[in-house]
Parts: sequence; C-alpha cells; structure tokens
Amino acid sequence: MHKSVQDIIKMKKDGKKISVITSYDYTLGSLCDKAGIDILLVGDSAGMVMLGYENTIPVTMDQMCMFTEAVSRARQNSLLVADLPFMSYQVNIDDAIKNSGRLIKAGADAVKLEGGASMAETISAIVDVGIPVMGHIGLQPQTTILSQGYKVQGKTKDTALKLIDDAKELEEAGVFSIALEMVSHEVAEIISETIRVPTIGIGSGMGCNGQVLVIQDILGMYDKIKPKFAKRYLNLSNDIVNALENYKNEVESGTFPSPDNWFSMEENELEKLREEIGR
Repeated sequence: MHKSVQDIIKMKKDGKKISVITSYDYTLGSLCDKAGIDILLVGDSAGMVMLGYENTIPVTMDQMCMFTEAVSRARQNSLLVADLPFMSYQVNIDDAIKNSGRLIKAGADAVKLEGGASMAETISAIVDVGIPVMGHIGLQPQTTILSQGYKVQGKTKDTALKLIDDAKELEEAGVFSIALEMVSHEVAEIISETIRVPTIGIGSGMGCNGQVLVIQDILGMYDKIKPKFAKRYLNLSNDIVNALENYKNEVESGTFPSPDNWFSMEENELEKLREEIGR
C-alpha cells in the first residue's frame, strides 16, 4: 500500500523530514520508489528536462497525463503528486476541477498548482470534490519568470509578509502541503513554523519540513540549467557520454557485437542449410 496524504501530514507532526523527487518516466520513477522516496512529483519541468522546452509554459495537459501515467505504473510505495500545467487551472474553477480529475485518472494521488491567496478559491473547490492539493508559492515558474525572472523571493519585509499570508490562505483553503520555491531560508522557516501542513523546500533552506529535487539534477544528467539549490550526487552525463563513445568505437572497429551478443544455429542445421543453398 502506497503512502497517503495523511501519512505525509503525520510526518510533520512526528518531526520526520519528507523526501520528494521530481520524476517523469517509468524507469527512473521505479528506482525512486524502490529507494523509499516519500513523494514522487510529476512536475511540469518535464517540458524542459524531457521535451527540451525553454521553460514550463508550453507544457500541455495531454503531456502531463502521459508523464503521470508512466510514473504511476512505476510506483509501489510513494505518494504521487502531479503538476497542473500553465493555463489548465487559471481560467476558471470548472477547468481546474476537470483537469485535476484528469491527472487523478492518470494515476496521481494529488495535484499541485502555483499561486498564493488568489488561488485559494480554486484550491478550495478542487479539495471540495475530494482531490488533495499541494500548493506552490515563492518563485512560480509558470508566471514569475514572465515578470521577474528567476529571483529569490521573500528578501524584504513586505514580500516576506505576503508569502506568510499566502501560506496561511492556502492552508485555510485546504492544501495538504505547500512547496516553497527559492524563498529566503528565514521566511521559509517562519512559514514552516506558522502553518500546520508540511512545507517542501526547493532552494528554501533546511527549515522546511521536506525537500524536493529533480532526479536528473541529482544524477547529473541535465546540464542546460544548474540551479544553486540542486545538489549533484552523481555526474552521469560524463559516464553516459563515455559509454556511448565506447559503443561507437566498438561498432566501428568490429569488436561489437561479439559471440556473447549474438545467436547461432545448431551446426547440423547449418550444414543442411548450406547444402540446400548449394543446390
């Protein structure tokens, strides 16, 4: 039985840190699940990491459903949360509920959407139909980059107070957790101590109740963007390129494939074939 939303909420009450990994496919999703990661997040960052977009804005609902289905087939133990992509929930509440339902049908246990107090009514409506929601404040990749670019949030008293108010509004609306992206660590800690639901930090310091990183960043497989908060535990890009170069060289030199890599006929059958061809 996989983890539930209530299990995640209880982890904060019990003082346990929450591990979250953003994953987009069956292969890596299954490895994250096997490692005991608490939450698998199917992020709209798949648009950049998997599809090569410049940002998350072009990502569609169909694409998010495809990625969610793939990861849902992989997980056995983790809670599965999926992002609502840009403009799938901002236009009206009906869209937000319908598209949240699509992600649940695709295998998610909960959805995540960006926005503070302005999204409280939408979140409340989604929760009211029985779909758990993870909030997301601080830097919001779908919209913040349009006006500000990638900047740390909550560095002044006024912006800090706005973030704290946003977190309270989201909690009141019924979220089961809130992602805090690139929030100054002081403000993230205050929010984490102020609200009852868990906070998940993305470059927001260790005062949060959990942390999230993208699997490709952890493994060193995505070189286009290297955010400060993304710690690399491996550098697989170099290893993968080296392996592919070795493969290419062996193909060109004729050392691959070897007898270990091919299949053979029995000798008597081969003789029969040669005789037949000879005639």
